[in-house]
Amino acid sequence: MKTTNWDERYSESGYLYGTTPNAFLVSVVDRLPQGNILMLGEGEGRNGVYLASLGYRVTAVDGSEVGLCKAAELAAERGVELTAVVADLDGYEIEPQKWDGIVSCYCHLPPAIRLPLHRQVVSGLRPGGVLVLEGFSQEQLAYDTGGPKSLDMLLDLDELKQELAGLEFVHAVTLERDVKEGRGHTGIASVVQLLGIKP
Repeated sequence: MKTTNWDERYSESGYLYGTTPNAFLVSVVDRLPQGNILMLGEGEGRNGVYLASLGYRVTAVDGSEVGLCKAAELAAERGVELTAVVADLDGYEIEPQKWDGIVSCYCHLPPAIRLPLHRQVVSGLRPGGVLVLEGFSQEQLAYDTGGPKSLDMLLDLDELKQELAGLEFVHAVTLERDVKEGRGHTGIASVVQLLGIKP
């Protein structure tokens, strides 16, 4: 990940992706067991702060210290706590069977980082633990509403299922939806949504 690039983006005034939580996460939050939640590529903290407000113990990981400082400010403003960890995901180790839930919202990574990380996601979940993932699909290249411009950074549902083998998928779709997340994601987009449970 190009940490400096994200530091620059997050240094702009306001919150790049807003302070409202991801709509898909909100729609499935009742499937997340209470307990320890790991947020991957959490950025400015909107999703982690939302979960913390519901009583989850949240650890937010991101390569941008600037983004996580904003996450801490948002948490303080909302009167909740979260643990912020500044780390590039290519070097971050997910402890096995530690997490009741793992959340990945628009955490786009090159395959060399994404594949081993997703294997760690599966091992990192406790039995009954849940993965919530939403990101831009490969079809997003046809839209001008956010996301990477490189095909290998975008998501393919069948490939994701293979990368996350070992989970039971109760929701796994590619669809078009209106994404309204600050000035960073706005407009009709093609996304992948996945809800997986560790048996």
